Parts: sequence; C-alpha cells; structure tokens
Amino acid sequence: MKILFIGDIVGSPGREAVDKLLPILKTRHSLDFVIANAENSSGGSGITQKVAEELFNSGVDVLTSGDHIWKKKEIFELINQEERILRPLNYPAGAPGRGSSIFKTKSGEKLGVINVNGRVFMDALECPFKSVLAAQEELVKETKIIIVDIHAEATSEKVALGWYLDGKVSAVLGTHTHIQTADERILPQGTAYITDVGMAGPYDSVIGRKVDDVLTRFLTSIPVRFEVAEENIQLHGVVVDVDDKSGKAHSILRIQEKLNV
Repeated sequence: MKILFIGDIVGSPGREAVDKLLPILKTRHSLDFVIANAENSSGGSGITQKVAEELFNSGVDVLTSGDHIWKKKEIFELINQEERILRPLNYPAGAPGRGSSIFKTKSGEKLGVINVNGRVFMDALECPFKSVLAAQEELVKETKIIIVDIHAEATSEKVALGWYLDGKVSAVLGTHTHIQTADERILPQGTAYITDVGMAGPYDSVIGRKVDDVLTRFLTSIPVRFEVAEENIQLHGVVVDVDDKSGKAHSILRIQEKLNV
C-alpha cells in the first residue's frame, strides 16, 4: 500500500497546492491513500467545515491535526460528526472527537491512523507514548498497517516515539514545525520514520507566515497578527510504501513539489 502524508496545510495557498498537485502525485506514485495535517488549513489556524470539504474534494482521505485544532468554534460540533477528521489522541477524556480510527482504501483495504501531540514545549496533555501504544493495541486487531502523526515541537520527543513504536506501527511521521527534515529512514523493525514532513503552503515565508510580520515580532516583542504568506507555494510530504500483510514499511520517500502558477 502506498500512502501519501502531506505536511501541515497552511491557509488558502496550502489548499491550492493540495488541489492542483495531489492529482499529479496520485498518478505518479500510484497512491492508495492520502493523509494530511490540516490544523492550519483555515486562515492559517484551525479547520472549518467548508475547508474540510474542500480538502476531501481535492482527494485527501483523512485529516489529522494538532494544538490548533480548537481555533474555530464550529470544530467542536464538526469533529463529532466527521469521522475523517482526527484530533490529538492524548487530550483528556471528555474532549470531543477521536484521536485514532480505522479507515479503508478505495479497494477495501484497512489501515489505522493515530494522531497524537507531544508535550515538550507544548501543552501538558496525557502521555503520548502510553496513549499511542494503547491505541495501537486496539487498531492492530483489525489491521497491521498503522500510520502515526506525532505533532510535536521537540525533535528528541519525535525520535524517541519512533524508536518506542518501531515494529509496532508502519510509520511515525512528525508534523508541527513545518520544516521538512532530511532524516527519513526505515527503523530496524520495519517502521518508517521522519522527524518532520514539512508543510503545504508558501515556502518564501517563516513557516507559512509573512516574513515582515514575524520579523517585527522578533525585533520588537510587540504582538503582531501573522498573515499567511503567498509566494513560492510548495507541497511537502512523504510517500510510505507498506507491505499489505506484515504492515512493515518497504520505503519512505520525501516529496517537495512546487506549484507553478
């Protein structure tokens, strides 16, 4: 099974990249399933129903998220209705939505997707390690193909989770920092790993925001509204090739596709 995971989609430029480039990538890589982190897809922060529908219509099968999942009020109702949107698994009991689920490809093959937040330099949630392992133990009853989105700030936490889950899941893929790392690999027990898959959005920016806005904040420490940038739109992600029977990853390929406008 070939699975494309798209990094954090940032605003309308990121959505445009997905809409125009995903059909090309599906053909080029013979993709079976597409996952995308969409916590920044609506105006640069949060998810709305309209934006979610737009991304599903563009060919994304499942949307994961992160610490910005609650930025739009309508998400509280939407996430209980739309099973294809996941929030981080390790929010305390009582939070709306779900953090893991089983999905099917168009050919009927099952795969599991888990979404979890890190805790280092982020909000103090439940333990991501224990939370993911508990979810994995349930999902593996139905499928050995399991993809984990670890939405975290610290590289050490992401790497540690990769080693912790090696051999238990098909892939541990990092999101949140928007900068694609060059450490993709297959761990010894067959789990594909990368610290950050990058983002879909304006590359000439500071992680998707206009450079001048961010510089003003750094130079003056004055609160500034960060507008989504618009230049040099790219789609970053990874294609993971997974053995259908064992759930082990054969390969992981970094994707950096530029939108020519």
